[in-house]
Amino acid sequence: MYTITNFEKEMFKMYQLKSPNGESWITVCPERGGIIIEYGTKGKEKLYLNEASLFDRKRNIRGGIPVLFPIAGQLEEQAYHWEGKTYAMPNHGLARIHPWEVIETFSDETHAFISIRFESSLSTKAVYPFDFEVIFTYTLKDNQLYIHQTYRNHSETIMPIYPGLHPYFKADSKIVTVDHVKDTYHDYNTNETKPYPGKIDLTHLKEAVALENNHKHVNATVGDFDIQMTLGNAFRYTVLWTEENQSFVCVEPWTRKTGELNRKEALIEVEPKQAFETWVSFQVV
Repeated sequence: MYTITNFEKEMFKMYQLKSPNGESWITVCPERGGIIIEYGTKGKEKLYLNEASLFDRKRNIRGGIPVLFPIAGQLEEQAYHWEGKTYAMPNHGLARIHPWEVIETFSDETHAFISIRFESSLSTKAVYPFDFEVIFTYTLKDNQLYIHQTYRNHSETIMPIYPGLHPYFKADSKIVTVDHVKDTYHDYNTNETKPYPGKIDLTHLKEAVALENNHKHVNATVGDFDIQMTLGNAFRYTVLWTEENQSFVCVEPWTRKTGELNRKEALIEVEPKQAFETWVSFQVV
């Protein structure tokens, strides 16, 4: 049987899903942005986590798999214009800085899942003027992690989104090879589009780079391990980022590039009273 246990750590309630042999697991902290803080396969933890940032509510978490909604990336001057008004928006949006609630858990002989929800409030509407409901279902099956996402618009007008995920994978190497992407990439360090040479050395890059996917299966190799991603059609980009002298590399599925909420060229528009659904799966081998 797969198992689901919950426990408290530093006043946060954690939920851990584990395979029958104990070699694969995920741990979720709903109160801190619905984040997955652990993902283990073959008995080894694959995610980087700075625990001090996890337990300090005033800090953004460095590590795990933060949820990026309603936007992925940054906005110039952290602001955007919509329907004649200007709104402030934090980097990577709102989901990672608000608590989520658990709505369902399930486990049997084949898999385990936890469903969590993030809803609009007076504080979110001051930044993002829409009534919404976001539901994530994290499923562990064998050593694979599935993340099913539902973005529901309860407003009377179209709701613009371009969500993403921000996984921090443990890595000493900063050289990343990505397969099934197009032959150019965008370098946010120089704001230039460049030929993709088959691998990216992130060692001295402060800002991220974005590669455009050309297949629903995208594989990234970092050091001696592979990150295999299977993506819903909305996820057009794989974004790579790291910090110098830190033992992680972020391999991030994004639906659109940074700044799209001001460009408004390729927004995902969720119709009133409708929902947009997509998914991502990870397997680290």
